[in-house]
Amino acid sequence: MTPTHSKRADMPTDFKTLRVVEEGPVLQVQLNRPEHGNALSGEVLTDLLEVLHMLQEDTTIRVMVLSGAGDDFCQGGDRSEFPALLAEDPSGGSLRALAAKAERVCAALSTLEVVTIARLQGDVIGAGLGLAIYCDLRVGAETCRFRMPELGLGLPPAWGGVLDRLPTEVGQSWVRYLLLTSEPFDAHRARELSVLHNVVPPDGLDAAVSRLAKTIARRDPAAIRITKRMLSARANAAQLSVGGYFDGELLTSAVTRAVNARSSRGQMSSDPS
Repeated sequence: MTPTHSKRADMPTDFKTLRVVEEGPVLQVQLNRPEHGNALSGEVLTDLLEVLHMLQEDTTIRVMVLSGAGDDFCQGGDRSEFPALLAEDPSGGSLRALAAKAERVCAALSTLEVVTIARLQGDVIGAGLGLAIYCDLRVGAETCRFRMPELGLGLPPAWGGVLDRLPTEVGQSWVRYLLLTSEPFDAHRARELSVLHNVVPPDGLDAAVSRLAKTIARRDPAAIRITKRMLSARANAAQLSVGGYFDGELLTSAVTRAVNARSSRGQMSSDPS
């Protein structure tokens, strides 16, 4: 992707963890930490929030494509941050702030009136799957690998309020199974579960996403925004009434226990277990 100038004077163009490129009515947003599996650190969440807040005010962009640099879309939350955050604030305040930031990212995605497309390849794990599931449409390469490993790590699947979104996208029964077993699944199974809408060969991923983005970008922008508002209102009504309220506290409590139990063994990293 080659950066271009924005149509808005205040369009963010310089991020440490993202590559943001405007292509007419389509905004390409790429997680850009391939050396860390594009793990979602606090800095990544801050950058994503800035982009999403900009899009809430921008009427020139109709589609946002969210992708990941390198071999993987996203290997989950950056757990390597947890020990430092806990050392900084043993009461868990810093961890709660991180959890709240993840919730704000997902809330912004779920209410965005721009159509969002997740372009997925390689590992789509934990928080990475949560981030993708908050996008409107998801296109994945046949080589995608999915997993929700949190329970195996001693953590609740609380990232970003994902338990509000997953059952409406996948279905309560299968969400229960995937969370309790942490069983991995491939792209074709993801298509059966509605985690993916389209599955394509790896060398056809960019073309498939581009076709979808161009098709949507040709739609009337007012009609798109009204449709997104209607879908958002329906989804919000179907969400768990108190699920998100406890996510920060749940995550903080569990992370504190996990850090204390594992840090001496060097097991708390950003890589999936």
